[in-house]
Amino acid sequence: MASMGAVSTRVAALRWEGKLAILDQRLLPWEERWVEVLSAQQAVELIKGMAVRGAPVMGLVAAYALALEAHRSPELSHLEAQAQALAKARPTGVNLPHAVSEMLRVARRTPERERAEALRAAAENLHHADAQACQRMAELGAAFLSRSSLSVLTHCNAGALATGGVGTALGVVRALHAQGRLCMLFACEARPVLQGARLTVWEAQKDGLPVTLLVDGAAGSLFASGAVHAVVVGADRIAADGSVANKVGTYPLAVLAQRHRVPFLVVAPTTTFDLRCRTGAAIPIEQREGREVTTCGGKDVAFQGVGVYNPAFDVTPPELVTAIVCERGVIAPVTGENLQGVLG
Repeated sequence: MASMGAVSTRVAALRWEGKLAILDQRLLPWEERWVEVLSAQQAVELIKGMAVRGAPVMGLVAAYALALEAHRSPELSHLEAQAQALAKARPTGVNLPHAVSEMLRVARRTPERERAEALRAAAENLHHADAQACQRMAELGAAFLSRSSLSVLTHCNAGALATGGVGTALGVVRALHAQGRLCMLFACEARPVLQGARLTVWEAQKDGLPVTLLVDGAAGSLFASGAVHAVVVGADRIAADGSVANKVGTYPLAVLAQRHRVPFLVVAPTTTFDLRCRTGAAIPIEQREGREVTTCGGKDVAFQGVGVYNPAFDVTPPELVTAIVCERGVIAPVTGENLQGVLG
């Protein structure tokens, strides 16, 4: 197997140089517009509106937003109120409240006159840690997929746009490409917001990865053709038993992978694990507005008033997951005991 140095990408979801800017993902792939984030309230609105999305990077944006708020007012009551709003911006991804909790921990132990600088440093440390975790997961995931060449299916977007580094699932794909082992990246469109079509394909083209887009409903026939050698996805929350919450449509892919004896790999940093959720049933699932389903390109595609079931995520049980890769190691087989063993 080819050795691997640091995996790189031309893609970034945020910029921080004393000021915070995010790449507005609602406009991709048609327009690359950077938006300066001036307050925690603005960050909440951008997260809710999915201008920034992806569990790890939502946590980083929240962390930097709290650092900015500390420069405006370092009073603890002010920061706690802003942190509460940020933590609730989207309910399923646990990285968001995790980052907010870490920032509050720093704020509470730091004298008020030093608080703004301490929170800036804490946000930068979280960003650096996530980038390093992505690199380590890319290395571990690529090593786990031992075929000399393979085509990988992914769902939604778990790349640099979703993290502070090269990505989780797409970090592994980038590593395979750097080693000359990637034949094709198959990207599901990820209805109804089309993060796969709009974001994953855009990332792949930016970095020169071979990519093929497919509608979600075509995944079954693609598996049946024998073209898929591995499924690699990210996660928004992982329960103590190894159940994985990820973009809706992930669970049926796991069922297909088991049926066709294809490894199903979940790649996520330790900040995505929530051991307070004992099983997948305890993971809160965000329900999105119906217009995401009943409209396309701003035009109605269904009768007004029709009922809509639009969960943003689904939960894949641990018995359908071949392995979970985090920066501390590979959890396989996926059991609560093995998960605890790797997480310590």
